[in-house]
Amino acid sequence: MGVDRILKDEASEEKGERARMASFVGAMAIADLVKTTLGPKGMDKILQSTGRGREVTVTNDGATILKSLHIDNPAAKVLVDISKVQDDEVGDGTTSVVVLAGELLREAEKLVTAKVHPMTIISGFRMAAECARNALLQKVVDNKADAEKFRSDLMNIAVTTLSSKILYQDKEHFANLAVDAVLRLKGSTNLESIQIIKKPGGSLKDSFLDEGFILDKKIGIGQPKCIEDAKILVANTAMDTDKVKIYGARVRVDSMSRVAEIEEAEKEKMREKVQKIIAHGINCFVNRQLIYNFPEELFADAGILAIEHADFDGIERLALVTGGEIASTFDNPESVKLGHCKLIEEIMIGDDKLIHFSGVAMGQACTIVLRGASHHVLDEAERSLHDALCVLSQTVNDSRVLLGGGWPEMVMAREVDELARKTPGKKSLAIEAFSRALLAIPTIIADNAGLDSAELISQLRAEHHKEGCNAGIDVISGSVGDMAELGISESFKVKQAVLLSATEAAEMILRVDQIITCAPRKREDRM
Repeated sequence: MGVDRILKDEASEEKGERARMASFVGAMAIADLVKTTLGPKGMDKILQSTGRGREVTVTNDGATILKSLHIDNPAAKVLVDISKVQDDEVGDGTTSVVVLAGELLREAEKLVTAKVHPMTIISGFRMAAECARNALLQKVVDNKADAEKFRSDLMNIAVTTLSSKILYQDKEHFANLAVDAVLRLKGSTNLESIQIIKKPGGSLKDSFLDEGFILDKKIGIGQPKCIEDAKILVANTAMDTDKVKIYGARVRVDSMSRVAEIEEAEKEKMREKVQKIIAHGINCFVNRQLIYNFPEELFADAGILAIEHADFDGIERLALVTGGEIASTFDNPESVKLGHCKLIEEIMIGDDKLIHFSGVAMGQACTIVLRGASHHVLDEAERSLHDALCVLSQTVNDSRVLLGGGWPEMVMAREVDELARKTPGKKSLAIEAFSRALLAIPTIIADNAGLDSAELISQLRAEHHKEGCNAGIDVISGSVGDMAELGISESFKVKQAVLLSATEAAEMILRVDQIITCAPRKREDRM
């Protein structure tokens, strides 16, 4: 029997080398999976769900791809997690983080095979990451003070973020939309007040930014089409009780006229409720639930615009944006907070009618209306735009900017190499490995664009040995280009997050020397 029987039957464990191999292989497989989506010439993936609808997603957003995978390998799950965190924290760089972690592990695997202890590798990686971060800090540019320059920085960052996404064709147009929307926020990173509405039809170029708020509803019949200086009551209450609902209600009466009386009483109750609502001195009533014809007539007679069935997202946002609160009882008007806006009108987008609230209390609110050929295109456009908005709002807060196009990686790699030369002992091997992993990112960007990566990287290395060099990969012309002239910029915050998360993830996987898988649960035979 011996020692093996500690674990339950069918539980498996892998020790030492095998466990490490399993983690390395899993992590590298994940990295290779998203590797091809990196950079301006990256490819997209089609994800098809096995669910009922067999929904199809076309995307090249690293986090979206990894979120949709069902993964068994524990190390791979660690990478999926860091891409999620990257997505939540800074919104972009989800692919880079996974690729960098994968490359670090690829290098670490070689070192482990060469009998370098994982702890030595880890401490080397730590020193290298610290050194790389300092190298970046020395090179950052901060134009917060100069509004003109800062805007052009933001534009460059937006264009750079979008150029690896579907919006690549009209990136100038969308970069403008994103920068305008983010600058309206005046430094808050709350993207709630930027609403994105997707309307199929037209082309991506027809997308536009509208100040104020757009509610995806039609204005009812006989209602005023346009209201100036609106006072809005946002409510979530039942307005559909002015008839006796025959189904489910048991009413015993001795003649039909009694039914009419009950109906009349119901109607009275409804009328009272409507009068209470009107007593708030409003001229627009937005309800989450249905509004029947009768109360709608009453509202129309009072010259109040009644909007029914506003979807929940929409209504929460509307309350936020107009500075009101959602009410459900109307007995004491003074405690209800009304929303305000200058103008409510009906607008057409494509062939849909929507209600537009302009001049809202929350000045920074705006709506981006996306147009596109199909739902898939719109969904991917929304994801790309979301990435850009996240990065921009982070940059407005932390206005440090770096050049892009593989330039930061080259700068870091060079400094890390220097450090490796100065460090005695086996750690220097790990530090060198870190610099090789950093170089993998520009290599992959070049490979994805179908360029000769080895040639380009050696050219870049030579360039970067000169002081103050701005060289990076220009995938459009397929050569080494000046990133400052091309206006390819990235946010420092994103780069730092990529660097630190990837190092930590790699370190975590390196520490593993045993994988224990629990025994599967047995089904008992129920008789």
